[in-house]
Amino acid sequence: MSKKHPVTPAIRFLRQHSVAFLPFEYDYVEHGGTAHSALALGVDEHCVIKTIVLQDENKRAMIVLMHGDCEISTRNMARTIGAKHIETAKHETVTKLTGYMVGGCSPFGTKQALPVYVEKSILALPEIYINGGKRGFLVKINPQDLQVLKPIAVEVAVK
Repeated sequence: MSKKHPVTPAIRFLRQHSVAFLPFEYDYVEHGGTAHSALALGVDEHCVIKTIVLQDENKRAMIVLMHGDCEISTRNMARTIGAKHIETAKHETVTKLTGYMVGGCSPFGTKQALPVYVEKSILALPEIYINGGKRGFLVKINPQDLQVLKPIAVEVAVK
């Protein structure tokens, strides 16, 4: 019998949409990022997916899903969506829009529906580890199941 895991809004969303997932908890480390979670789970950091909330010059927010070992080119992201400027949202804004804390932000079950963009190469991975809605909690899913978010594929990764 598996140990109980947190039931967050993200987990409720996954269940509601019949998305199969495997939960993984680990000891969260402040500023440890995906390098720490990948090491804790013994998986490739490239398969650990970051949920980043960005805003354009008009404060319109969006979520970008990115490989753990890559950064987002905000210049390319702005160009892709026709914005003048894109920047990372402030921590308070992330919590207000998603209901999650930075470091525990999931694209599933957010307070407000936000447009979701996914780095195209993520969809080609055999499996991904993505935040389950709490610091120190990832879920393993099939990347094709991201389709429940109706994401737009983009190519904005920088190694």
